Amino acid sequence: MAIQWFPGHMHLTRKAITERIKSTDVVIEILDARLPGSSANPMLAELTGAKPKLKVLNKQDLADPVRTAQWLAFYGEQEGTRALALDASEPAPALRLLALCRELVPHRGTLLKPMRVLVCGIPNVGKSTLINTLSGRRIARTGDEAGITKLEQRIDLSAEFVLFDTPGMLWPKIMVPQSGFNLAASGAIGRNAFDEEEVAFELMDYLKHDYPALLEQRYQIEGVADLVDAELLVAIGRKRGALLKGGKVNVQKVAEAVLSDFRSASLGRITLETPAQFLAWQGAAAGERSARPAGS
Repeated sequence: MAIQWFPGHMHLTRKAITERIKSTDVVIEILDARLPGSSANPMLAELTGAKPKLKVLNKQDLADPVRTAQWLAFYGEQEGTRALALDASEPAPALRLLALCRELVPHRGTLLKPMRVLVCGIPNVGKSTLINTLSGRRIARTGDEAGITKLEQRIDLSAEFVLFDTPGMLWPKIMVPQSGFNLAASGAIGRNAFDEEEVAFELMDYLKHDYPALLEQRYQIEGVADLVDAELLVAIGRKRGALLKGGKVNVQKVAEAVLSDFRSASLGRITLETPAQFLAWQGAAAGERSARPAGS
């Protein structure tokens, strides 16, 4: 099943970004460090063009540090781009954003020419928390729910530095199937847009190959890499006593539990994609689209 989620207010956000980008000096895109490729909005890349960009891998404390380093190198090699990993709730690392913006656009950031920064990101990536940290006060609403911010906000950090906070925005059609599942697993997509059992199955299928030791430690199940299809979810359900009448496993309850464990990092520090994996997924999706008959 393809996962898609593009509520009406996201159309308004796209229009707002199109207008705002004309007077923007730097674009800060907040990414989820657990899925840096899947959480990068391809539509945003089109809207912002060649504007200097700062990629912020947020929630680094939840992500695999080895893979975070790989993603920082990947984005750092792109022209006109800087990359930074941080936990948006920590004030000191967040302040590094200002210095990197000045590196990208050294001729801005004065009383006569204040730095104008557009802050973008997918829903529930921690953008509002970062805004509040930078400003030193609670300006933006925060919460563990996709799509809380609905309107653009202007935040004057100082007379030399102005932020424009935009609502979280996905893109109209998610072309890479794995990205859809990763976004859903992270909580970036509204719950009514996907099947939790299917997303949990895809998540476990990935983790049993890339992070089997973490699964075995969390759920006290040996040989997770050898379990096929839905066997792992069933095994977790039996281990946790998530049973219905007659001894059948309550797979929906197990699915909710494993998604919660991933989002809270109870499973450990996990990143759901490497740069190489993501590029391979993109290539496969592009090949599939090109093979389809015209108009299909």
